[in-house]
Amino acid sequence: MTRRFITFVAALLLAAPSVSVHAASACRATSGAMTRPLVELYTSEGCDSCPPADRWLASNFGASVADPRAVALAFHVDYWDRLGWVDRFASAAYTDRQYAAMRANGESFVYTPQVLLQGHALVNWRNGAGAVVDAATRGPAGATLALEAAVDGSTVRVRADAQVADARARADAQLLVAYADSGLVSDVKAGENRGVRLAHDNVVRALRVVGAPDRLGHAQASFSMSRPAEAGTHPMLVAFVQRSSTGDILQTLALPLAGCASP
Repeated sequence: MTRRFITFVAALLLAAPSVSVHAASACRATSGAMTRPLVELYTSEGCDSCPPADRWLASNFGASVADPRAVALAFHVDYWDRLGWVDRFASAAYTDRQYAAMRANGESFVYTPQVLLQGHALVNWRNGAGAVVDAATRGPAGATLALEAAVDGSTVRVRADAQVADARARADAQLLVAYADSGLVSDVKAGENRGVRLAHDNVVRALRVVGAPDRLGHAQASFSMSRPAEAGTHPMLVAFVQRSSTGDILQTLALPLAGCASP
């Protein structure tokens, strides 16, 4: 671990053990020693079997859940758009991400709704997710993460740091940061969900690939992200480290943006 990263993390730990707001300015968060699992839902407003999965995500990991066991992100894919309803939250980049997960898991097709836990398909998510998520929290983390953010109007200034200790893992690891928010509602007027009002939580509005760790396992970047014009509630940043070859998620960190105003 580099001296620079140790100094940065030490400063964050002195400021607060988890998430803090310091002098009404930047918010900071650091990950712990144990794994915080990442749950990914691949969904679409054009898919009539997706609303139950959207509700499942919100009830178990959404903004109204006081202390969710895992961090959840809803990626809206765009391959349903051609059937009559264009999902305004969908992105070709999220479709590409789902295809990358398909290849990493040795599968041959993608579908919605699909739930991934730690980068791998969680087939029985409707009934058996609780025990599997709990088991994932009992393992040691494969990476250390730190996030700092300041909100200035429509811009979020971000600093993200990651440290990957294992040399094999760092060889193909990447640090990513997502901006997500909740409380988003759509009245669908076409397609399979025509006439249905849909509610969404933890919707990914932007995803940034920060980069790969250096030869010592350290990845760091400072950058800005734009807040969406149609903003939802409970905005947050989610940083995670993932191996491209296996899809494994090494660690996840969520930073709520409420109160993160710039000085």
